[in-house]
Amino acid sequence: MSQANRPRALALVGMPGSGKTLCAKHLEARGFYQFRFGGIITDEVTRRGLPITPDNERDVREEFRRQDGMDAIAKRALPHLTAALETHNSIIIDGLYSFSEYKTLRPVLGEDMVLVAITCRRDLRYQRLAERPERPLTAAEAELRDYREIENLEKGGPIAIADYTLLNDSEPADLLAALDALLDQLGITP
Repeated sequence: MSQANRPRALALVGMPGSGKTLCAKHLEARGFYQFRFGGIITDEVTRRGLPITPDNERDVREEFRRQDGMDAIAKRALPHLTAALETHNSIIIDGLYSFSEYKTLRPVLGEDMVLVAITCRRDLRYQRLAERPERPLTAAEAELRDYREIENLEKGGPIAIADYTLLNDSEPADLLAALDALLDQLGITP
């Protein structure tokens, strides 16, 4: 793939516990610039003097979307993303959630952006969510979160329309090797 035709923005999408954060941290360690959509939310929660909790994050996220539409976070992220592309070979977008966000980013980033869905069996995702050190979830809480994200956040759209899908049903090293191979194939470098 020629330098001119290679994508420059890679957006990681997937359900909770699928391995997106693992991938994002791996790519950050490799030197990639990373923009986390959730940072827009946590910055606002902090600005309001509230503790960073799932409830406070959800309240801010839902308020932004009520005020500015389902693509509110993408609208806020676009200036950061376009500025980052001015100074970095490639960027990683962590946390693209809704199909509306995708439809806002796509006309601006065009062929520069590829979506990579990280997928995993539901029972394994729920096990991972229960065992994670920060904000663990019971199976019932994880299922409720899945439903909320699919029904209220249009999360299924970006996963369904992803350009590439990586399965994360085995060891973390296997997922990271598949991710590295995909980036090599696409010519995406830090």
